[in-house]
Amino acid sequence: MNLAVFGASDGGLLVGKGPFEVLASPPEGGVAFYRNDFALSSPTPWFVPSEVEKIEKGSSLEALNNELPEIAWEEPEVEPFAGVFAEASEAIRSGSIEKSVPVVTARGSLISGSCEGLCQVLSAGRPPLRPYAWIDGVEGVAGLSPELLFQFEGGVLHAMALAGTARREEREAFGVDEKEIREHEFVAQTLLAKLSDLGTTRRHPREIMDLGPLVHFHSGIDVELEEEVPLDRLVSLLHPTPALGPLPRTVETMRQLVDWRQQLGCPVWFGAPFGLYNEGVFEVLVAIRMIRWQGQEVVVPSGCGVIEESRLVSEWRELRLKRESVRSAFGI
Repeated sequence: MNLAVFGASDGGLLVGKGPFEVLASPPEGGVAFYRNDFALSSPTPWFVPSEVEKIEKGSSLEALNNELPEIAWEEPEVEPFAGVFAEASEAIRSGSIEKSVPVVTARGSLISGSCEGLCQVLSAGRPPLRPYAWIDGVEGVAGLSPELLFQFEGGVLHAMALAGTARREEREAFGVDEKEIREHEFVAQTLLAKLSDLGTTRRHPREIMDLGPLVHFHSGIDVELEEEVPLDRLVSLLHPTPALGPLPRTVETMRQLVDWRQQLGCPVWFGAPFGLYNEGVFEVLVAIRMIRWQGQEVVVPSGCGVIEESRLVSEWRELRLKRESVRSAFGI
């Protein structure tokens, strides 16, 4: 089975069925999915489905009407993360970076059911979470992302800064937490600086996004582009945002982050752009809050922003909370 799923803004799903035509650039019209890894290493990231189906909000994905999986989980050990955290903290103290985002991964083994059954959760419609999935034979990913890398339509680009995390019950203190606000402003100000080169920008006020067990800071950013920019260029310009990538973002700091992700067993698809081009409108999600499977192996990654004020215990707790929220959302 070869299938792509992208959550529409109205709560429905657009499902693309394979075989896919694989392209180096977007088609002039119709529907195409954009899929690349975190390092944007694929020269052919555009996938045109042979068939497209629109699933209304709450309707079942009949092609994936499988039993939810039962999974035996093994939580990650803290020592590997502590080593990467120490390296990142030293790089911050030395002035080579201001921020980076290591990723820790919990692993599990499928006991019964099917991981494809996770896709039934995608049709429930849980704004502001946007569902997405990619299934290719015995491997796939399914996720519920709160983060839009950007939407582009009619010469206007909509982006967002999403950074800073706390438990829902800590919302009041979170709203005035200097460390969390600073982490968010790193992301927002860096995005504004990048986008200001494209045209006239407008930043919306910082707000708190409620995702059930967790809350995040969120700031919307709009840009009226002064001239046409290729879609692939927009992706490479904005990905990764400082919410998932290093600050500053250079060839060296990206190489360092990719190395840290590899050390900690992070899937290459985590935090990568996953998009849908549909009749001239292009939306790209940041592929977080995901479950990844390959055969009987299942993983749930989670990342945290490390800045000067970060502390190991707090970041380790945040990583666990994020993984728990993903597994809870998918009923596993």
